[in-house]
Amino acid sequence: MPASALTAESTAELAADLTATSGTTATVIAPFTGQPLHELPLSSAQDVADAYAAARIAQKAWRDAGPAHRRAVLLRAHDLLLEQRDGILDLLQTESGKTRGQAFEEVFQGATVTRYYAVSAARVLRTRARRAGIPTVVQARVSYKPKGAVGIITPWNYPVSLSLMDVVPALAAGNAVVQKADNQGALSILASRRPFIEAGVPAALWAVVAGPGDEIGNAVVDGADYVCFTGSTATGTRVGERAASRLVGASLELGGKNPLIVLDDANVETAAAGAVAAVVSSMGQLCVSIERVYVQRAIADRFTSALVERVKGLVQGAALDYSTDIGSLTSQAQLDRVTVQVDDAVAKGATVLAGGKARPDLGPYFFEPTVLAGVTPDMTCFADETFGPLVAIHVVDTEDDAVAAANDSEYGLNASVFTGSLSRGRRVADRISAGSVNINEGYRASFSSVDAPMGGMKKSGLGRRNGPEGLLRFVDARTVANATGLLTLPRSGRETEKLVPVMLLLLRALKAIRRR
Repeated sequence: MPASALTAESTAELAADLTATSGTTATVIAPFTGQPLHELPLSSAQDVADAYAAARIAQKAWRDAGPAHRRAVLLRAHDLLLEQRDGILDLLQTESGKTRGQAFEEVFQGATVTRYYAVSAARVLRTRARRAGIPTVVQARVSYKPKGAVGIITPWNYPVSLSLMDVVPALAAGNAVVQKADNQGALSILASRRPFIEAGVPAALWAVVAGPGDEIGNAVVDGADYVCFTGSTATGTRVGERAASRLVGASLELGGKNPLIVLDDANVETAAAGAVAAVVSSMGQLCVSIERVYVQRAIADRFTSALVERVKGLVQGAALDYSTDIGSLTSQAQLDRVTVQVDDAVAKGATVLAGGKARPDLGPYFFEPTVLAGVTPDMTCFADETFGPLVAIHVVDTEDDAVAAANDSEYGLNASVFTGSLSRGRRVADRISAGSVNINEGYRASFSSVDAPMGGMKKSGLGRRNGPEGLLRFVDARTVANATGLLTLPRSGRETEKLVPVMLLLLRALKAIRRR
């Protein structure tokens, strides 16, 4: 493996950007080697409270500086993020075990979302006139006020892209941020934060804390004016309940058991290549990765053979360059999770078509991408999220069978359809209960569409990131209306009685000319 530029001194310098004074640390392990990477300073609940206090002070100046200033700062940050990408890529790989290509995907997404909100925030949030109830008599305008201080809880699996997809729109809308980083992704988040600080984002405006969820995570939720959480459905439910108890809004991107449908008119090789990429990206440790494949019987044998051949041809290893296709799982807990699901399925009769075992010769947490057939409802991997490089292939007879099976889940985050007909793909996509559906792609078509909303249905979450919707969650809409004086609105029963015929005539006229 090529040598990384990371040293004990460089990691310690970066970790010093954390808001942390508790005096305790946590050992962070490098997945490629299983050896300690660094000691991460941990924050206390008081650190979180202090961070919110400083952030609220900084937020007032940031808000008052206006959209043009925020746009300029964010565009500078975009350029600096790209200039500093190599160091960020090293950190992403070293903390997560993913490949160089999959790490670059994060930096690309982070830069894209930064540019998007820098140039679109002023347009989306500008004050607009709205149709009044009595045209010409009343006028109404809607403006937007930033929430204040946003609490963001970011997981370890995609620490840069998932961080910036929440942090940047919060900043663009004029808010401050207090972010809890998972220990395993803290350095990557801090490294991607530095370009923003250098570009002009006040350090206090974007604070980063770290520590156990039941203390630091709760403190972040309890201090926030709005909460963003990405993680498991179980934890996200508790976060949502805690925020709701304070009448604070929350956006929650949670778990998924994402299906991919291969229709009988699909190009087999294209579908197999797309399915593999969607299964193994970051070793399946991705909320929108594919874990279930439903293929129509007419092409099932050819598709399965092509998919298995591609899986077996993947280059797996630890390399800080672009020479590998797949990397390592991130932790012992992730390795155990995947191993238990594979062993359970095999013990209950599933067939391993590819993979199925750990690769300690490559590193402590490496596991082969695994394709299973014959998965049944009594197996854990049938309905439970794996969050690893494990996919089950199911053969179906009809398009209707495929859609019904895809929708037979408590989750609804992402889905995919492969077909030779775009119109057919769109028709099927419209029937799938998922927040994102990709046609002839696994997840990247929707994931990269930063002008379009992304989020889950059912137990996969609440709210949306990306697009105007991802910005509007960070503001309160306010209506300011005024009487024009053209007509005095009634103030008594007698005055109302006189105006009733006029008001009825107005209502009928507005309907006749199709006015809102």
